[in-house]
Amino acid sequence: MAENTTPTDATRSEENWAVEYDAEPIRIRDPVAEALAVLDPGDPFVVTYEDVVKAAGHSCPTASGAYRIAQVGLDALYPDELPVRSEVEVLAAGPRDDATYGVMGRLISYVTGAAQADGFGGLAGGYGGRRNTLTFDAFDPDSAAPTFRFRRTDTDETVEVVYHVGDVPDGGPALGTLQQIIEGTASEAERELFADVWHGRVQSVLSDDSLFTVATIEH
Repeated sequence: MAENTTPTDATRSEENWAVEYDAEPIRIRDPVAEALAVLDPGDPFVVTYEDVVKAAGHSCPTASGAYRIAQVGLDALYPDELPVRSEVEVLAAGPRDDATYGVMGRLISYVTGAAQADGFGGLAGGYGGRRNTLTFDAFDPDSAAPTFRFRRTDTDETVEVVYHVGDVPDGGPALGTLQQIIEGTASEAERELFADVWHGRVQSVLSDDSLFTVATIEH
């Protein structure tokens, strides 16, 4: 048996994170997971920021911004109930090949299940399908800041989330050592200072509600 398929004790943690974040998880139902007995009916998946970091392969203000965009958007769209995958359409103001919108769109898709033409088509008859529920260049935003809209396909309610990324702390000169870190020439003290500042910026995105504006879109 291959090493990465060897059964492990489910109670044993194999995480080796060098950083801990303080972020509320996102809870979202998935009708397909419920139908196929992955989840009990009505129980949600619990998606953490660490899950999004695994999907992205890194942690940064773009990844944390995408997580919070999804979180505040879903909270606004479903104030009194759990959001439901396959009933959430995501509209991005920018193009897929944009460095910011492309990454954010992929991570928001990970949380919401919303996908383009290559998305899950659903069970028999399309039940729980998420194909063509993620659209880029979908509307003209009022701001140059990253902007996404979330629409409930069951009610047509829509909210818009603007991420004021320009207000994220810049981190100062410590971030200038990134090239040396990549090259392996940075000192341990420089690496530690960089990490503190870098992850401090990420945490500020996860904690500071003022970085996000949410508005209801009238049809």
